[in-house]
Amino acid sequence: MGVEGEFDYGLDFENTDFRKRPELYKTGRGEQGVLLVEPYKSEILPHWRFKTPGIARESSEKIYAIFLEYREAGDFVGMDMARKFLQMGYTRARRYANHRSGRKYEEESKKVRPQDEGALDGEKAAAARIFYEKYVLARDDEYYAGRRRNWAEREKSGEDPTE
Repeated sequence: MGVEGEFDYGLDFENTDFRKRPELYKTGRGEQGVLLVEPYKSEILPHWRFKTPGIARESSEKIYAIFLEYREAGDFVGMDMARKFLQMGYTRARRYANHRSGRKYEEESKKVRPQDEGALDGEKAAAARIFYEKYVLARDDEYYAGRRRNWAEREKSGEDPTE
């Protein structure tokens, strides 16, 4: 098992249903585990798109609606996963706004590539802003934030965060 609060990449993700076993879920940092935790990945990923501002708006609204459904059901793991997808929409769109190739680092030197011209006002920048708005709504949701604090405290103490 990983360090408390750290995402545990050692779990059997292919055979774990985190809706049935939420006590195994570790929040981790940022977007950790976003493409691993089932059934949430399969429920949210088909809606995750950011190619244009219009597509990003439709996608972020759908994912935020899913966040609210999980909230209504009291499903913290689902809320956290939806929040991670919203965050990932923002970060990936920003990456493509900054670097059209999608490559942040120079291959040989591993230094960060300079930001492309128009990185702050292109389609991907607009898509990033759209996702960021929904990400902040989810992140700052009072119910979610309270559940996240409680989950983190229980993770840190070694207690079952679902109790």
